[in-house]
Amino acid sequence: MASDKSFSSSHMLLSPEKAGVLDLFRILIHSDVHKREFVDSSEEGDESFERRQIMFVSTLAQKLLLLVAKPMAWSGSAIEFWLNLVSSNRSFGRLLVNCFRDYQGKASTQAFMLRDRDTIVVAFRGTEFFDADAWCSDIDLSWYELPGVGKIHGGFMKALGLQKSLGWPKELDPHLKTPAPLAYYAIREKLRALLGENDKAKYVVTGHSLGGALAILFPAILAMHGEKWLMERLEGVYTFGQPRVGDEKFGEFMGKVLKEHQIEYFRFVYGNDIVPRLPCDDSAFMFKHFGKCCYFDSKYQGQIVREEPNENYFSPRQAIPMMMNAWYELLRSFMIAHEKGPDYREGSLLRILRVIGLLIPGIPAHAPQDYVNSTRLGASQLFLHQQ
Repeated sequence: MASDKSFSSSHMLLSPEKAGVLDLFRILIHSDVHKREFVDSSEEGDESFERRQIMFVSTLAQKLLLLVAKPMAWSGSAIEFWLNLVSSNRSFGRLLVNCFRDYQGKASTQAFMLRDRDTIVVAFRGTEFFDADAWCSDIDLSWYELPGVGKIHGGFMKALGLQKSLGWPKELDPHLKTPAPLAYYAIREKLRALLGENDKAKYVVTGHSLGGALAILFPAILAMHGEKWLMERLEGVYTFGQPRVGDEKFGEFMGKVLKEHQIEYFRFVYGNDIVPRLPCDDSAFMFKHFGKCCYFDSKYQGQIVREEPNENYFSPRQAIPMMMNAWYELLRSFMIAHEKGPDYREGSLLRILRVIGLLIPGIPAHAPQDYVNSTRLGASQLFLHQQ
């Protein structure tokens, strides 16, 4: 089915399935990338070498992920098989059933909804390590420009529910058949029902990593659709390790929307986490953060800043300090349970990740454990200090 891009004023889309090996290398040599079959762009003219490098890496990475998608899924099922054997399933037969249920035809985007009296929590799940489709969403640097809104990361919008053949219609055709429920529309309908049952109820949206990107995009699409009632019931958006999702114009749009509806937005960043520093904030990527950044260092001491330190990560001057900090985090993993209590004990897998972090410091810092520790040990003092 043809792609309907009438909902956007401009776009740049990458289709890795259409890219041949020669085509990929040609974009490094020739600046007229818009003539390539796997590049769909509304902008004419030549592209800079820096942008062509980015397009090359993004497309190549997606092609490699698509090649290993099934082996990744089955590897994930095998690892989770053994990790959950005793703790979750209690029997070999039940585990086998769960293994097949979880890894056959599942939707990449997952969200959870919890209700407690007058509060509803919508939590978007982050990238699953063995989910190739989710990783493709992360590294797909395609973008759409929505009129009056700004340029937004195409991979994140597709994960939230953007349809190639439809764009962002306010209401879906009830006869439309999709492989799985589209996250944005399914969550919106559930919220309408739950909030309609309780006039006092409010809701918050949260997520980690990819889930953080979807958490802040969700109210953006609500605002674009004029969902005033749902926006007025939204109390806050809290993201953890969230990557950049749009350009400066998008940040300005969201700033106005959040202020108009008195919605709190807090973006939590721990240490040298690489993900919040991507895509880079420069002329080639054009992505920018907005809102309050709650930054926590390796001692879980927090401060509210405009932007996290070392905002683009790849700084030669920061290499040695980051590696020294990685050594501290590895040593801390053996001591924290004695200092803070058994609830803070770190498992073997996280410690292996921290060893890897001695070479790539930003990887283990993205683990949910450090964000949980930050909120438990540092967040209360941070917000009390702000009051």
